[in-house]
Amino acid sequence: MLEVITSVLSKNALITAFAFVGLLVWASYWISEKLTFGHVHGSAIAIALGLALAYVGGVSTGGNKGLADFEILAGVGILGGAMFRDFAIVATAFGANLRAIKDAGAIAGASVIIGVVLSFAIGALVAVAFGYNDAVTITTIGAGAATYIVGPVTGTALGATSEVIALSIAAGLVKSMVVMVATPFIAPYIGLNNPRSAMVYGGLMGTTSGVAGGLAATDPALVPYGAMTATFYTGVGCLLAPSLLFLLVRAIV
Repeated sequence: MLEVITSVLSKNALITAFAFVGLLVWASYWISEKLTFGHVHGSAIAIALGLALAYVGGVSTGGNKGLADFEILAGVGILGGAMFRDFAIVATAFGANLRAIKDAGAIAGASVIIGVVLSFAIGALVAVAFGYNDAVTITTIGAGAATYIVGPVTGTALGATSEVIALSIAAGLVKSMVVMVATPFIAPYIGLNNPRSAMVYGGLMGTTSGVAGGLAATDPALVPYGAMTATFYTGVGCLLAPSLLFLLVRAIV
């Protein structure tokens, strides 16, 4: 019976992956509600568990695809691949309203540009501090510090190696988790309690999942505003990082 079940799940790998991720997310939100009383958002817990399971999968199988190296969970590699990533970007972008961001005033728009450039600069400086000295690598890691979506998009456009792209994704994931966990704690100190401040915060932080998760734990009513500018942040980052910012880095190094 076990062999039959395993065979069926393996042959329907993508459906199995959806079910597995769904169970993981459900467990994460249960942990968030019952053990942290909502102080740590379920999204942050889900990402942490996903990274831990990927590490366990790599150690157990000796492969380089994490859980996807298990035959029964091979669909996780597809679910987490570039196709679904790009689909998620498009789906999120369609939910944003350009008129709404204009109504927030110039400060919301400026926060997006400032957030992208500031995050990129910090990531680029960290890359230099770790000994990287070529423009493509520095730009890719800097873009990853913006978000884990901008990093691989930039790296692919510039022809960065898979190792560098992986570093950029890791940088973005760390940022996303930090924003998710820290937002509810810092919100009272920065006046993060109204739509305008949520839009500025989303523009400065940029990581859509991190901002949405953090604001959901702070005040669910603020999520659409922060997520909207964070969505534009991703788009602006994908435009600026492999073009203007790359040319600037190349001119410097």
